[in-house]
Amino acid sequence: MQEITGRQVLVFTVSAFAVIIAVNLLLAYKAISTFPGLEVENSYVASQTWDAENKAQQALGWTLTHSYDLAAQELRLSFTDATGTPVQLASLEVLVGRTTETTEDRNPEFALVGADYVADTSLNPGKWMMMVVAHAPDGTRFHQRIDLMVQG
Repeated sequence: MQEITGRQVLVFTVSAFAVIIAVNLLLAYKAISTFPGLEVENSYVASQTWDAENKAQQALGWTLTHSYDLAAQELRLSFTDATGTPVQLASLEVLVGRTTETTEDRNPEFALVGADYVADTSLNPGKWMMMVVAHAPDGTRFHQRIDLMVQG
Protein backbone atom coordinates (compact mmCIF):
# COMPACT_ATOMS: atom_id res chain seq x y z
CA MET A 1 0.00 0.00 0.00
CA GLN A 2 1.44 3.35 -0.95
CA GLU A 3 1.43 6.57 1.03
CA ILE A 4 -1.35 9.09 0.62
CA THR A 5 0.07 12.38 -0.53
CA GLY A 6 -1.24 15.86 0.14
CA ARG A 7 -2.11 16.18 -3.54
CA GLN A 8 -4.32 13.05 -3.41
CA VAL A 9 -6.15 14.37 -0.33
CA LEU A 10 -6.70 17.71 -2.07
CA VAL A 11 -8.04 16.03 -5.23
CA PHE A 12 -10.37 13.81 -3.18
CA THR A 13 -11.66 16.73 -1.09
CA VAL A 14 -12.20 19.02 -4.08
CA SER A 15 -13.93 16.20 -6.02
CA ALA A 16 -16.26 15.41 -3.11
CA PHE A 17 -17.28 19.05 -2.72
CA ALA A 18 -17.68 19.42 -6.50
CA VAL A 19 -20.14 16.49 -6.55
CA ILE A 20 -22.10 17.94 -3.60
CA ILE A 21 -22.30 21.38 -5.19
CA ALA A 22 -23.29 19.95 -8.60
CA VAL A 23 -26.10 17.88 -7.07
CA ASN A 24 -27.38 20.88 -5.08
CA LEU A 25 -27.38 23.07 -8.19
CA LEU A 26 -29.23 20.39 -10.17
CA LEU A 27 -31.87 19.99 -7.44
CA ALA A 28 -32.32 23.76 -7.13
CA TYR A 29 -32.74 24.07 -10.90
CA LYS A 30 -35.32 21.26 -11.00
CA ALA A 31 -37.24 22.77 -8.07
CA ILE A 32 -37.44 26.20 -9.67
CA SER A 33 -38.14 25.02 -13.24
CA THR A 34 -41.05 22.73 -12.29
CA PHE A 35 -42.75 24.89 -9.62
CA PRO A 36 -45.96 26.37 -11.03
CA GLY A 37 -45.51 29.72 -9.33
CA LEU A 38 -47.62 32.08 -7.32
CA GLU A 39 -51.25 31.62 -6.41
CA VAL A 40 -51.96 35.35 -6.71
CA GLU A 41 -50.11 38.21 -8.40
CA ASN A 42 -50.05 40.44 -5.32
CA SER A 43 -50.96 38.95 -1.94
CA TYR A 44 -51.53 42.35 -0.33
CA VAL A 45 -54.08 43.38 -2.96
CA ALA A 46 -55.78 39.97 -2.74
CA SER A 47 -56.03 40.29 1.03
CA GLN A 48 -57.99 43.55 0.75
CA THR A 49 -61.07 41.81 -0.65
CA TRP A 50 -60.64 38.38 0.95
CA ASP A 51 -62.92 39.00 3.95
CA ALA A 52 -65.82 40.27 1.83
CA GLU A 53 -65.45 37.46 -0.72
CA ASN A 54 -65.25 34.84 2.03
CA LYS A 55 -68.40 36.15 3.76
CA ALA A 56 -70.29 36.17 0.44
CA GLN A 57 -69.18 32.60 -0.30
CA GLN A 58 -70.15 31.44 3.20
CA ALA A 59 -73.56 33.09 2.79
CA LEU A 60 -74.21 30.89 -0.25
CA GLY A 61 -74.06 27.85 2.03
CA TRP A 62 -72.84 25.63 -0.80
CA THR A 63 -71.17 22.27 -0.40
CA LEU A 64 -69.02 20.86 -3.19
CA THR A 65 -68.43 17.12 -3.49
CA HIS A 66 -66.30 15.49 -6.14
CA SER A 67 -65.50 12.05 -7.53
CA TYR A 68 -63.42 10.56 -10.31
CA ASP A 69 -64.27 7.33 -12.08
CA LEU A 70 -61.00 5.93 -13.48
CA ALA A 71 -62.72 3.32 -15.65
CA ALA A 72 -65.05 5.86 -17.29
CA GLN A 73 -62.43 8.65 -17.09
CA GLU A 74 -65.13 10.93 -15.75
CA LEU A 75 -64.77 13.76 -13.26
CA ARG A 76 -67.97 14.63 -11.40
CA LEU A 77 -68.71 17.73 -9.30
CA SER A 78 -71.86 18.15 -7.24
CA PHE A 79 -72.89 21.51 -5.80
CA THR A 80 -75.62 21.59 -3.15
CA ASP A 81 -77.02 24.38 -1.01
CA ALA A 82 -77.55 24.32 2.77
CA THR A 83 -80.76 22.28 2.37
CA GLY A 84 -79.06 19.68 0.13
CA THR A 85 -80.78 20.93 -3.03
CA PRO A 86 -78.62 20.88 -6.20
CA VAL A 87 -77.39 24.29 -7.28
CA GLN A 88 -77.59 25.76 -10.79
CA LEU A 89 -74.40 27.66 -11.66
CA ALA A 90 -74.04 30.71 -13.84
CA SER A 91 -70.50 29.64 -14.75
CA LEU A 92 -67.94 26.99 -13.85
CA GLU A 93 -64.20 26.94 -14.46
CA VAL A 94 -61.96 24.15 -13.20
CA LEU A 95 -58.19 23.83 -13.44
CA VAL A 96 -56.97 20.26 -12.92
CA GLY A 97 -53.27 19.65 -12.50
CA ARG A 98 -50.47 18.29 -10.40
CA THR A 99 -49.52 20.20 -7.27
CA THR A 100 -45.84 20.44 -8.19
CA GLU A 101 -45.73 21.15 -11.92
CA THR A 102 -47.81 22.62 -14.72
CA THR A 103 -47.08 20.16 -17.54
CA GLU A 104 -50.30 18.18 -16.99
CA ASP A 105 -52.58 21.17 -16.29
CA ARG A 106 -55.91 21.12 -18.09
CA ASN A 107 -59.28 22.88 -18.07
CA PRO A 108 -61.92 20.19 -18.71
CA GLU A 109 -65.29 21.21 -20.11
CA PHE A 110 -68.12 20.36 -17.72
CA ALA A 111 -71.67 19.61 -18.77
CA LEU A 112 -74.72 19.48 -16.54
CA VAL A 113 -75.85 15.83 -16.32
CA GLY A 114 -78.82 15.47 -14.01
CA ALA A 115 -77.83 17.43 -10.91
CA ASP A 116 -74.06 17.00 -11.37
CA TYR A 117 -71.44 18.67 -13.52
CA VAL A 118 -69.50 16.02 -15.45
CA ALA A 119 -66.34 16.22 -17.58
CA ASP A 120 -64.55 13.56 -19.57
CA THR A 121 -60.85 13.72 -18.73
CA SER A 122 -58.07 11.20 -18.43
CA LEU A 123 -56.11 11.46 -15.17
CA ASN A 124 -53.08 9.30 -14.47
CA PRO A 125 -52.80 7.74 -11.01
CA GLY A 126 -51.45 9.95 -8.25
CA LYS A 127 -52.23 13.19 -6.48
CA TRP A 128 -54.05 15.91 -8.41
CA MET A 129 -55.29 19.36 -7.48
CA MET A 130 -58.47 21.05 -8.66
CA MET A 131 -59.00 24.80 -8.52
CA VAL A 132 -62.77 25.26 -8.82
CA VAL A 133 -64.28 28.67 -9.53
CA ALA A 134 -68.06 28.88 -9.88
CA HIS A 135 -70.47 31.78 -9.97
CA ALA A 136 -73.99 31.85 -8.57
CA PRO A 137 -76.75 33.29 -10.75
CA ASP A 138 -76.48 36.54 -8.74
CA GLY A 139 -72.74 36.74 -9.59
CA THR A 140 -71.37 35.65 -6.20
CA ARG A 141 -68.04 33.88 -6.64
CA PHE A 142 -67.48 30.45 -5.10
CA HIS A 143 -63.95 29.05 -5.16
CA GLN A 144 -62.35 26.03 -3.62
CA ARG A 145 -59.07 24.11 -3.93
CA ILE A 146 -59.54 20.35 -3.82
CA ASP A 147 -56.95 17.59 -3.55
CA LEU A 148 -57.90 14.55 -5.60
CA MET A 149 -56.20 11.17 -5.28
CA VAL A 150 -56.54 8.92 -8.32
CA GLN A 151 -55.87 5.27 -7.50
CA GLY A 152 -54.17 3.27 -10.22
